[in-house]
Amino acid sequence: MNTDIALSANPLVAYLQKPSAEFTKADIIRYITENEIRMVNFMYPAGDGRLKTLNFVINNLTYLETILTCGERVDGSSLFPFIEAGSSDLYVVPRFRTAFRDPFAEIPTLAMLCSFFNKDGEPLESSPEYTLHKACKAFREVTGMEFQAMGELEYYVIDKVSPLFPATDQKGYHESAPFAKFNDFRTRCMDYIAKAGGQIKYGHSEVGNFTLGDMSYEQNEIEFLPVAAEDAADQLVLAKWIIRNLACRESLDVTFAPKITVGKAGSGLHIHMRIMKEGVNQMLKEGALSETARRAIAGMMQLAPSITAFGNTNPTSYFRLVPHQEAPTNICWGDRNRSVLVRVPLGWTAKSDMSHLANPLEAECLYDTTQKQTVEMRSPDGSADLYQLIAGLAVACRHGFELENALEIADRTYVNVNIHRQENADKLKSLEQLPDSCEASADCLERQRAIFEQHKVFSPAMIDGIIAKLRAYGDRTLRHDLEGKPNEMMALVKRYFYCG
Repeated sequence: MNTDIALSANPLVAYLQKPSAEFTKADIIRYITENEIRMVNFMYPAGDGRLKTLNFVINNLTYLETILTCGERVDGSSLFPFIEAGSSDLYVVPRFRTAFRDPFAEIPTLAMLCSFFNKDGEPLESSPEYTLHKACKAFREVTGMEFQAMGELEYYVIDKVSPLFPATDQKGYHESAPFAKFNDFRTRCMDYIAKAGGQIKYGHSEVGNFTLGDMSYEQNEIEFLPVAAEDAADQLVLAKWIIRNLACRESLDVTFAPKITVGKAGSGLHIHMRIMKEGVNQMLKEGALSETARRAIAGMMQLAPSITAFGNTNPTSYFRLVPHQEAPTNICWGDRNRSVLVRVPLGWTAKSDMSHLANPLEAECLYDTTQKQTVEMRSPDGSADLYQLIAGLAVACRHGFELENALEIADRTYVNVNIHRQENADKLKSLEQLPDSCEASADCLERQRAIFEQHKVFSPAMIDGIIAKLRAYGDRTLRHDLEGKPNEMMALVKRYFYCG
């Protein structure tokens, strides 16, 4: 028996006895017919970053075969702002590897994520998932390696204040029940996400908790395992859909908004990355950060200003990117340092067998811990278009291999101190700042767009659309304008409360 298949939470994997990456149309038809599935849902991300759904009743086997083979026609102009109504028809075609049982459907339903195709049956150049596919392909062609990613999905759960066991304000990190009130909700979300194919690392309560009026706000996080970047985006967009649906079912409110109120922790969407070759992690060499990792970091240092255009997409994003909130403000990187933009997390490089030390009855073993090393981009938040964001990071990491002075850039932008402490003010002044508004982010993308369009990864139409959307906010001075105006700040938060 394949142990990975036996332990998989995805019922399709267990039933078909094969990993989801190997699912075929015949497998999908077999599962549907043998498990009394009555409906099929096509799901796909649109220009607002949310999943859209098209429902099919299974009339007969011929019809089922038709929709799985041919997909269906949809109105692209209602999904994406860059598509004109006069030529708006698109095809959506399911990707069988993404199939999962819809946990919220009253009628037994199988759902699949879809790809977009144009009138000529070619992948839609400006669609989110195809942009990420092109970014990963270009990364492989330039470097000979595979780009992997995973996300830390932070969100607030909101409910009436409970008088019992009140939590300590802004001290919710890894808190247990009864002081953390929504651990059970989080674990139910994790179970549903795993059954939909999500590869979860862990979940926990996060730092942020506070009350506003009679409402309690509790921050939580679900973190994933590194997988192929295209799969990472699929898992994250499905996870957001599942968390929102389960919250709605349980009469809870949930937000992935980057900032809710001044002085309280905002919610980020940190993205971890690693680079693989022939199944081996290339981020470490002889126990130290490798040249491969440093080149990737250098690329992110160069393109960090414009990555905010994909990862910080509404005005409230820039109220999170302020000092002293464990959110980055300057373009730099460092080891185990939460004041930097790109963090190199603690990486299990110690030579001791910690498990043996903690459990003396266990024999010492030589476990390869290098697989666990990643680097983490800390600027993105829940407003991000996940496919554009991870595609942008793949472009940035690839760009590091195309820069002659990549290692010099990495050396120059490295910091090993908390840059927001007074004694490090000179170092802080030497570092370039992240954009402080959507408009400033659009300016940065305009200046650096050629790099994202290189290798035909981002289409010019997509870049034009992103820039136009960001500039339309007119928020260049908004952080200054709303200082000391809590009512206007809350109105802004409400406007973008359900972003992404």
